[in-house]
Amino acid sequence: MKESLIIIEIDLGIFFGTKNANFDFLVKSFPKLKLIARGDEIKVIGNSEQVEYFEIVVEKLLKFYSRYNSLTLNDVKSIVIDDQVIEEKKSSDIILYGNYGKAIKAQTPNQRKIDIESVKNDMVFAIGPAGTGKTYTAIALAVRALKEKEVKKIILTRPAVEAGEQLGYLPGDLKEKLDPYLQPLYDALYDMVPAKRLESFFEERIIEIAPLAFMRGRTLDNAFVILDEAQNATFGQLKMFLTRMGRNAKFLITGDLTQVDLPKSNSSGLAPIVSKLKGVKGISFVELNQTDVVRHEIVRRIVEKLEN
Repeated sequence: MKESLIIIEIDLGIFFGTKNANFDFLVKSFPKLKLIARGDEIKVIGNSEQVEYFEIVVEKLLKFYSRYNSLTLNDVKSIVIDDQVIEEKKSSDIILYGNYGKAIKAQTPNQRKIDIESVKNDMVFAIGPAGTGKTYTAIALAVRALKEKEVKKIILTRPAVEAGEQLGYLPGDLKEKLDPYLQPLYDALYDMVPAKRLESFFEERIIEIAPLAFMRGRTLDNAFVILDEAQNATFGQLKMFLTRMGRNAKFLITGDLTQVDLPKSNSSGLAPIVSKLKGVKGISFVELNQTDVVRHEIVRRIVEKLEN
C-alpha cells in the first residue's frame, strides 16, 4: 500500500468542478483507490502502481488547465479515458487559450506576422492604425511566454501623456491616478488570465503595469516587455526605454503614427527611431493597415477615409 498527498495549485472550484462533478468522476474512475479531498489537498491511498498512475492523471489535468484555462467534466473524461491531453484544439492561428478556454487567435496575416517575428527576433515594432489588435496580440504573446516559462515576468508600459500635468489634480494615490489610462492593458489581461491568478501575479510583481517614466534606470532581464502607444514617446524616451533591454528579454513596441497626443512643443520619436533602427539584426518591423482592423466594420471605414 502507498499513501500520497497531492497539492492542487489551481482554483479549487475549477479543478473539482461544478457540484464536485470532476472529482466524483475521478473517484468512480479509480475504484481501487481511496481519495480524500481536504482543502487544496487530495490524499491518495492504494496500490503503488495505481497511486502513481493517479498522480500522472492529476498532473495532466493541471497541465491541461494551464494551457487552456478551462477544465470541464468532458475535458476530465477525455484525459482519464483517452489517457491523453486533447490536442485537436491546436491551431497555427491560436496564440493561447484565455479564460473559460477561449481561443485567443491571430485574426489577420499581419497579426500572425507579429507572432512569427516575435519568435525569431528579440525586439519587434508593430506599427499601425487603431483597431488592428496590436496591443491585444502583444499581450497575448507575453502571457504565452510567461505560461511556457520562456520569461519570468511581464512588464507593460505606456507613456502617460494624456494625463500630463493634470495627474496631480486627480483623486487618489499615483496608481489610482494612472490606472484609468492603463485600463486597456488590464482589460486584455483579464481576458487571458483568471482573475485570482492575475491578482497574485500583480501582488508578486510577476506582471507589472507602469508608466514609461518608471522604466528609467532599470535593467529588464528575463522579461517580456511591451511598450504600448509608443507614438506618444519622444526620441529621448524611446532611446531610454530600448536601452533597458537585459538578458533573455523580449521587447514588443506598438504604436500608431496617426494618433500622436504629445504637446506641440514635443515631437514623437517613433518614426525617427524606426527609421534609424531598420536593418539592425535582431529587430523586426511589422506594419499593419486598415485590412487588419478587427473592431466594428465602421472602424475599418473610418481608418480608410482618414488615411486617404
